[in-house]
Amino acid sequence: MKMHNPPHPGEVLRQLCLEPLNLTVTDAARSLGVSRKALSSILNRRTGISPEMAVRLSIAFNTSAESWLNQQLQYDLWQAEKNRKLLHVARLSAA
Repeated sequence: MKMHNPPHPGEVLRQLCLEPLNLTVTDAARSLGVSRKALSSILNRRTGISPEMAVRLSIAFNTSAESWLNQQLQYDLWQAEKNRKLLHVARLSAA
């Protein structure tokens, strides 16, 4: 079942991981081994969670990489479905 308007994983990361630990973007980025710019881009919904970032997050916050990728997938699919009627696709079937 698809979630109704799921949050961007960056919002989840900020609210459930960084804020409870009082982590700054700089400190979190350093711990994750990424640039501040890269983490900020995720937190501000400009980019998504890559498989590598999902693994980094799973190590840092003792979660599963799959959970982060699933959040990203649900968010991306929701965004794509909003434009379904604008897509010009012909249904294919066997002759």
